[in-house]
Amino acid sequence: MPPNPFRTRPRSQNNWVIDTVAQKIIIDTDPGIDDALAILFALAHPDLELIGLTTVYGNVPVSLATDNALRLVELADVDVPVAAGAAKPLCISPRGHADFVHGADGFGNSNLPASARQAVAPHAAQFIVEQIRAAPDAVTLVPVGPLTNIALALQLAPDICEKTRVVLMGGAVHEPGNCSPVAEANIWQDPHAAEAVFAANWHVTMVGLDATHKVTLDQGFFTGLAERSPRLGGFLNQIHQFYLDFYATRYGDRVCAAHDALAVAAVLRPDLLTFESGAIQVAVDGIAEGQTLFAKPGQFDHKAEWQGRPEHRAALNADCEGVKALLQDALSTLD
Repeated sequence: MPPNPFRTRPRSQNNWVIDTVAQKIIIDTDPGIDDALAILFALAHPDLELIGLTTVYGNVPVSLATDNALRLVELADVDVPVAAGAAKPLCISPRGHADFVHGADGFGNSNLPASARQAVAPHAAQFIVEQIRAAPDAVTLVPVGPLTNIALALQLAPDICEKTRVVLMGGAVHEPGNCSPVAEANIWQDPHAAEAVFAANWHVTMVGLDATHKVTLDQGFFTGLAERSPRLGGFLNQIHQFYLDFYATRYGDRVCAAHDALAVAAVLRPDLLTFESGAIQVAVDGIAEGQTLFAKPGQFDHKAEWQGRPEHRAALNADCEGVKALLQDALSTLD
């Protein structure tokens, strides 16, 4: 496997300096079926150290997101702290939860028993700040839900911009939205938080629908996981039945996108994705609320609203077979 090139610093408007970092990650999550796949993938891969799960409303209420995160670490029999976070967006009224996508329990109505574990005391935003300050330049934030906790952490400690980087699942550049014609769900859930994250002067990689829709998983993928890892692979196969049924009803094919897992893959193997650099803004109101607007370097510098915006990266494509092989290799070791 090539060295991880994820610590990036802009050399110029069009280039990125490549360096390597220790792979400590925090996943900010609203589990969620695809969240479960991403979390178990991160736990299974030997090149990642999952140092915490922080929870947020989104696919499910934050109380259920926290319960589900605790269930996952108990199922995996690992000692990973879970910190509960935001229950609602920063400014707008809460949106509904996607029970029609993930089931009433977030796990395809699998009705797992409650975990005996408890969340840790700090609010998710404070937990994020403490972990980054304890290991500056060694922690990557991987938000795969609404960005409210990340924006709150920025409010608490703007200095974390100099000490971490962000690889998030959300947004879209060219691909249509999945909550409106232009808005992806995680950004649409809290556009003000997303705009705060993209406006901050840190290094953000947006893994949105342009890339995640290129990596599709079918029943054969999950059957294979269940055969190789009967307990946890079998759990993933079980909960994805609901998810695959949703995709079949909505899109006509019983295949699902590897949304959240692709953000984790982007930390491990960015060479499996294609990126473009530019500034990103989020529409916070109106008919385009939640849309991620992307401008190539220098493209709109003459317009006041784009001046001084930091340069980030957007994933525009992904190697489907390469990502699937990465997932299979790691997830096959779960049991």
